[in-house]
Amino acid sequence: MSAAEASPPVAFKESATAQSPRPDIHVCLVSDDAAPNLTPLLDQHTRPKEVILLYATDTQHYADWLERVIKQASGVKVSRWHLHSRWRIEPIQDEVAALLARHEGKSIALNASCGTRPLSMGAYEAFRAQGKPIFYVHPRHDQLVWMYPRGLERHQLADRIKMTNFIMAYGGAVIEKHQHSVPRTYRAFAQELVANIRHYSHALGSLNWLANTAEKDLRSKPMERWHRDSKPFQELLARMRDLGLAQVQGAQLVFRDEAARFFANGGWLEQYVYATVDSLRQQIPAIQDNVQGLVVERGEQVRNEVDVAFLADNKLHVIECKAKKFKKGNSKTGAEVLYKMDTVTAMMGGMQARAMLVSYKPMREVDLRRAQEMGIEVLQERDLQDLRGQLERWILNYI
Repeated sequence: MSAAEASPPVAFKESATAQSPRPDIHVCLVSDDAAPNLTPLLDQHTRPKEVILLYATDTQHYADWLERVIKQASGVKVSRWHLHSRWRIEPIQDEVAALLARHEGKSIALNASCGTRPLSMGAYEAFRAQGKPIFYVHPRHDQLVWMYPRGLERHQLADRIKMTNFIMAYGGAVIEKHQHSVPRTYRAFAQELVANIRHYSHALGSLNWLANTAEKDLRSKPMERWHRDSKPFQELLARMRDLGLAQVQGAQLVFRDEAARFFANGGWLEQYVYATVDSLRQQIPAIQDNVQGLVVERGEQVRNEVDVAFLADNKLHVIECKAKKFKKGNSKTGAEVLYKMDTVTAMMGGMQARAMLVSYKPMREVDLRRAQEMGIEVLQERDLQDLRGQLERWILNYI
């Protein structure tokens, strides 16, 4: 006879006004999605004294990542319970029942948010057989929802986790990030470029190209004659000079420093998007952390870079900014950018992570269709003129 069969179920009062339990121990099902296990541990109203990670041999590395960030971010005691299989319901029920027998008489609940379907079903049945409470984290609304007993109110989880710990929970390490304010004059320049997209589009492409050629010594290749004859291009040069970012010396464009060259090479769009997200934090409290120039390292020195990233309602949002026209036949094609975004976003933020591509130039219809199929939001060309409104809708639609 199993422990589940030996212990009689505990009766719970099932009413719409029943007080939600505050278990001392959370049992979590380890999988490749960390956030649903982590967020209840950071909320002061749901934080337990201890968490037990149910893991199998092939999920041990996920347990390692999760344990590390739990200890660092919450201070909750962590222990583990090894399962021989994540796929066979009856053995899972027996092993979870043995865990409950080990903690007989203690206040314990199951977080059934993660794991394989057999694992979640087996653990659910073992807890239900002993009348122990069970909950899950709603994937879209970030609420703690009680599955058993019925009649308990949902709880909106606090948005407490920060970017470094969030990335750590998914096996990454933040190598670099920036959270400095963007100068007002830079924002005004970017706003002018966005407001007059058609006017500056071709000239901005030339500025990007010149900045790219100045990568080694901050001096561009010689400008062509048509550069001098282009009014929009001359206007851009005048603004760069007025901002102290670059000046013309002979036929070359000389940048003040690497930061100025980065700004001219498309960094202005990245800064503009970051500044817009930063300003939205005052309006949307669910935005809990935002960074620019995020560099994440995983495993064997594998690095991924993200232009702008932020956490809203405990979900990762990733934005790639492109001020240049997508080219055919190299790594900068629309397809390549989209596939990379899809992979990096899922790897860094799990199943609920979301991605957006902000492109100053118009994209091909085939790439727009591909982005839609992949669930990647796209803002292009004149969409940027309502960037704040577009970002606000994108965020609020999933909170």
